[in-house]
Amino acid sequence: MKIYKKIGIAVIIGTFFSSCIAVKSNGNNGLPPGQVKKVTGAKSARNYAPGHNK
Repeated sequence: MKIYKKIGIAVIIGTFFSSCIAVKSNGNNGLPPGQVKKVTGAKSARNYAPGHNK
């Protein structure tokens, strides 16, 4: 019975730590702003930079 408790606790702790991953996407498919600018042909990379609110 002790082994089941240890396995249960390990599963709960593993689930707790694995659920703490936050992934934020900026919509550029992983490309830096300068590369997106080249692909789209824009004159400025400002619109593709993270944190730009305009």
